[in-house]
Amino acid sequence: MMNWKKMFAIGLLCIGAVGMMTGCGGDQKKGANGANGKPEKIIAGMDDTFAPMGFRDDAGNIVGFDVDIAKAISKEIGVPIEFKPIDWAGKETELSSGRIDCIWNGFSITPEREKVLIFSKPYMANAQVYVVRADSDIQSVEDLKGRKLSIQESSTAQFELDKNEALKKSFESIKAYPDFSSCFMDLESGRCDAILGDTCLIEYYMTKKAGMFRELPGVLSKDSFAIGIKKDNAALQQLLNEGIDKIIASGEAAKISEKWFGKDVILK
Repeated sequence: MMNWKKMFAIGLLCIGAVGMMTGCGGDQKKGANGANGKPEKIIAGMDDTFAPMGFRDDAGNIVGFDVDIAKAISKEIGVPIEFKPIDWAGKETELSSGRIDCIWNGFSITPEREKVLIFSKPYMANAQVYVVRADSDIQSVEDLKGRKLSIQESSTAQFELDKNEALKKSFESIKAYPDFSSCFMDLESGRCDAILGDTCLIEYYMTKKAGMFRELPGVLSKDSFAIGIKKDNAALQQLLNEGIDKIIASGEAAKISEKWFGKDVILK
């Protein structure tokens, strides 16, 4: 039979253990949310070579259309938004592990992605198009048969190709790169005959070397850009949606669009 001293000691240990667990839980909750119930900071995963959506300028600073959109939303919702460069091919893993809170960098809504995460409201229309060198003999999508294609890994372009086996087989080869800029290096040097990618990105790159590239008529697919969020984080989804609504209503989103694209591409 246990004497009263031992029982008293065990009781103190149990109370201490419960107190420690409660204290730890409270600290974690406080670290995740501020006094107003909002997160203290939002970490957004991005590809820092994805101009003009998010990339590094000559001074090494992260800039871009999505970066400016995030700054405007941050001001409206009262929560700092920090961009964190990640391996774009592993973006879903980064999100599910909690190392980032969202994926925000020209991120297209696709049925495949909707199976594993939720999205904010779409804020920009997008399409998948082909681009070739201006001096190329390729004049239409039909002329791409038997040619070499470059795309970005884990991009919407790759998803579309993976869904269409006949289209994939129509090319001589398909080379996938971690970043989109490498695709244009391939095209410029003649290592590939065409690139398939987001129209906004392609048109931006084309302005950097005027007269060197040419977009083929027609589109492979259409989609919209939004912010990718973990399925169990509806609170963040709602918060970001509120920010999107406010910057669209105020006209700030349109101003940012004019700055980067020379036109208003914001979805109303």
